[in-house]
Amino acid sequence: MPLDRGTLADAIALQHEREPFSGVVSVRQRGEVVFERGFGLAHRAERIPNTPATRFAIASGTKTLTAIAVAQLAERGRLAFGARLADFLDAPLPAFDPGVTLHHLLTHSAGIPDYFDESVMDDYEALWRERPMYRFRAPSDFLPLFSHLPMKAAPGTAWAYNNAGYVLLGLAVERASGMPFAAYVQRHVLQAAGMAASGFFALDRLPGGTALGYLPTEDGGWRTNAYAVPIVGGADGGAYTTAGDLAALWDALLGGRLVGQATLARLLTPHWRTDPERDDGHYGYGIWIRRREGRAPTYAMLGEDPGVAFSSTYDPESGVLCSLFGNTVDASWAMLGAVAGALAAA
Repeated sequence: MPLDRGTLADAIALQHEREPFSGVVSVRQRGEVVFERGFGLAHRAERIPNTPATRFAIASGTKTLTAIAVAQLAERGRLAFGARLADFLDAPLPAFDPGVTLHHLLTHSAGIPDYFDESVMDDYEALWRERPMYRFRAPSDFLPLFSHLPMKAAPGTAWAYNNAGYVLLGLAVERASGMPFAAYVQRHVLQAAGMAASGFFALDRLPGGTALGYLPTEDGGWRTNAYAVPIVGGADGGAYTTAGDLAALWDALLGGRLVGQATLARLLTPHWRTDPERDDGHYGYGIWIRRREGRAPTYAMLGEDPGVAFSSTYDPESGVLCSLFGNTVDASWAMLGAVAGALAAA
């Protein structure tokens, strides 16, 4: 059933009036734009507005790109999902269980330590107060943050969201492809999907049309997130994209143009339940999966960093793709709730 454009637009306008949102909301149905609009400013000092063509950071939404890259190399026989650490990494990891596999890393079930453990840490910016963020440009730069720490659980025994696991996957991509991680993803994922405006951009060399991330200050003002995240994104987060490019990614992925159908099915398999208290939330390979009784599951990419909020959910039954890009955080999640409520009522 086609979505009611007017009802959706009214709900978004009302929420924006309640709590001003900065970013882009994009709702498409079977490839047709139902609602797509920019709010707030991409660059506050220069008063440059956000538009549907603005590039936004997607934080951990990047993990989907990493999973696709690993899957491609597995299809080509350069990696294997069941391969163990020693099979795909040169880095010394003496405290890690040698039984950790690519599958464990892809599904956050490896039990390895994390450099930012979200179960006990909530301030990502704090990592960079004594570590120059401008030195973190490649997956190997992150190894000293966690490679010496002990295992948290035996591989394959528990689910725990883990950024370090995706850093190791980035290193696996580099070894298997012979290319820097970002260069491989740029060529074989982003370009292959027709995402011409997307990439891994350094914070001190952002291209035109890119939104800066903003954080509130104690005096009621704002500052950018320039010192709150690594200078260049990598395998666990930090790529930039647009609403149109992201729609192209979903289309290319689900259309079998990035990986074959058998591999795609593996990416979209609900390998692990993410919350023991709920039965609907699961994780595939770099993709969040919400199971629904009697209905097809929905698939999502999610991410949050200081000054960055991102969500993109695809419902295969209705053909609805709902994406939100925010260059502030709190108002973004409130807006996403309002959009989701309007779509559920449609």
